[in-house]
Amino acid sequence: MEAKLKAEETKSGGWFWWLMVLVIGALVVAAATLTIVRDFRRSGPASRIPGHPGAIVESYAFALETALQFFDVQKSGRLENNRIAWRGDSGLRDGSEENLDLSKGMYDAGDLIKFGFPMAFTATMLSWAILEYGDHMSAVKQLGHAQDSLKWITDYLVNAHPSANVLYVQVGDPELDHNCWQRPEAMTERRPLVEVNMSFPGTEVAAETAAAMASASLVFKKINSTYSRMLLMHAQQLFAFADTYRGSYSVSIPQLQKYYNSTGYGDELLWAATWLYHATGERSYLRYVTEKNGKGFANWGSPTWFSWDDKHAGTHILLSRINFFNAEDVSMAENLDLQLYRISAETIMCALLPDSPMATSDRTDGGLIWVIEWNSLQHPVASAFLAVLYSDYMLTSQTETLYCSGRSYKPEDLRKFAISQADYVLGKNPMKMSYLVGYGSDYPQYVHHRGSSIPVDADTGCRVGFKWLNSSDPNCNVAIGALVGGPFLNETYIDSRNNSMQGEPTTYNSALIVGLLSGLISSSSVVRNFA
Repeated sequence: MEAKLKAEETKSGGWFWWLMVLVIGALVVAAATLTIVRDFRRSGPASRIPGHPGAIVESYAFALETALQFFDVQKSGRLENNRIAWRGDSGLRDGSEENLDLSKGMYDAGDLIKFGFPMAFTATMLSWAILEYGDHMSAVKQLGHAQDSLKWITDYLVNAHPSANVLYVQVGDPELDHNCWQRPEAMTERRPLVEVNMSFPGTEVAAETAAAMASASLVFKKINSTYSRMLLMHAQQLFAFADTYRGSYSVSIPQLQKYYNSTGYGDELLWAATWLYHATGERSYLRYVTEKNGKGFANWGSPTWFSWDDKHAGTHILLSRINFFNAEDVSMAENLDLQLYRISAETIMCALLPDSPMATSDRTDGGLIWVIEWNSLQHPVASAFLAVLYSDYMLTSQTETLYCSGRSYKPEDLRKFAISQADYVLGKNPMKMSYLVGYGSDYPQYVHHRGSSIPVDADTGCRVGFKWLNSSDPNCNVAIGALVGGPFLNETYIDSRNNSMQGEPTTYNSALIVGLLSGLISSSSVVRNFA
C-alpha cells in the first residue's frame, strides 16, 4: 500500500505535502488563539446521542453474535460459562515451570500456541471496539460476551508480566506443536515459555501489551475500578520497559521470526503512548507521540495497511480523535502534529474510497481490499473498521466533507465502503459463501483448526491425530465465529483443511470483524472522550 499510495500522491500533484504546507501556515496564523480545529470541523452539538443507537441491522447483529463465539472456541484454561459444547479445560499447567499461572489466554489460530504479540493486539482491538461501540453491543445483548473475552486475555497478560522488566511472550514451541495434530484438551507436547527482558528486549510486544492493558483499563474503569487500576499500572510499567530497553523481539529471539516476525517497533511505541494518553490524560504521553517522536516514528505521508504488525494507520485514526473532539485542550506544538496525524488519516480514508482520485488499486474485481495471499481478509476488515470509525468521528463532530485530491466525500461514503467489505465477507462475493463460519447457509466446512476437526471422544496421540487433518470428511465440530483467511486475488477459495493460507482463522481477525460489525449494527454518535 505504501508504494502505491506514494505513487498516487505524486500523480495527484503531491497534494499531501501541499496541504501540509497550508496547514502549517494556518497554524502559525492561528497560534495566538489556538482555534485551528475550526479549519477542519464545525463546532456545535452532535446530531446523534451516544448510548442511543438507532434501528438495528439484524444481519449484522447476528453476525456479531456469531463472531464473538470464536473467542470461546479459542480459550485456554479452566473454562467458565462455556458456550462451546466440544471445548473443555486445557493448558492448565501453562507457566508452571516458572511458577506462573498462564493457563488463561487464547490459542491464536488453528494451532495450540499462545503468541503474546497477536494476542495483545486482539485485546487492544476488542477494547477499542467496546469503547467506541459498546452501546451498539449492549443493544443486541453482546457487550457482556465481549467484555468477558477481553478479560480472559488481560487476566493472562497480567500474569505474563510478573515484574516491571519481564514479559512472557509465548507459551509452547511452534515446532513441536506443528508436528502434532491434537485437541487442546489432550495436548502431550512440552509447553516451554519465551520471555523478553532487559537483556533480550522486545519493544514491539511490550508496547502492544501496554496498549492492550491501557485500553482495557478504560473498558473496566466503571465496572471494576480495582481491576482497571491494576491494568493501568501494568500498562505504564510495560511502556517504560518497552521505551527504555529498545530492541525488536525478532532480533532478541530469532526463532520468533518464522511465525510473528516484527517489521519495527516505532509504531507500537506511538500506539501504546496514544492509548496511555487516553487512559490517563497525562500530557507526557501526548508529547511523546507529537513533539518527541512524531517525526521519527509516525510515517506521516506514507500510509500503510493496519494489521497486528503495523499500527501506524490505527494510531493516525486514534490521534485524529483528539483533533476532532479535544483539540482545544492541547498546546500549539502538539496541535500541529495532531493535524499531521489527521492529514495522514484522511490520506488513508481517501485511498479506501473506490471512486476517489487517490483510490488504492489493491482490490479484487469484486471490490474487496486485497493485499496479500496469507490471511487476506485481515486488511479489508481492518480498513473497513477504521473507515466506519472515521465516518462516525466526522458525523459526531459535524464535519461534513472529506476532500480527496479535489473531490469531496461525505461520512456516508466511508460507511458505504465499510458496508461493502462487511457484506463481501458475509456472502456477497463471487463464491456466494460466507467467510464467517456459522453465518449463512454456505461457509467453510474444512477449517484448518485442530479442535474443530477432531471428535471429542477420539483417542489420538500427537502423530495419530494427523488422520483427522487429512480426512476427507468435513470438520465434526463447528468453529463457530471463525473468520477464515479469505479468498485469493481471483476471488476463489479452496475449502481444504490443508489449505492454511486461506482456511486458518485467527483471534485478531475476529477482533477486527467484531469492531466492524459493532459499528455497522446501528447508527449513533461516538463518545467524545473515553474517560
